[in-house]
Amino acid sequence: MSEYKVFAGKTLIGHTALETGDPPMGVASGKFLPLPAYSPIQSQCIASRDLPQTHLALSIVQPNGELLPAVHGVAILDYSVDLGEIEVHAVGIGYPLYEQLFPRQVAAYAKQFG
Repeated sequence: MSEYKVFAGKTLIGHTALETGDPPMGVASGKFLPLPAYSPIQSQCIASRDLPQTHLALSIVQPNGELLPAVHGVAILDYSVDLGEIEVHAVGIGYPLYEQLFPRQVAAYAKQFG
């Protein structure tokens, strides 16, 4: 699986494989593996996990070094206190890029109907 880098501004705060998603909605998501640099913003992520997180300037960089174009933003859903899990979501990835980057998610979605 590919490793995607998660940034807050210019600071690398963690990694994800973006192993799940919702292809029709252009959403790629996955388990967030935080680095120590995540600690200073963790409380803000927890407090705003159900709200827009534009104030955190979150972004994801693809394995090839290019910014992942998530038109509707990136969010960290930190449920570490409640469930011991943290997810990251990239919302609004257009086609054909979504299909190129996440063929397994697209195939799994198509399999539901055929």
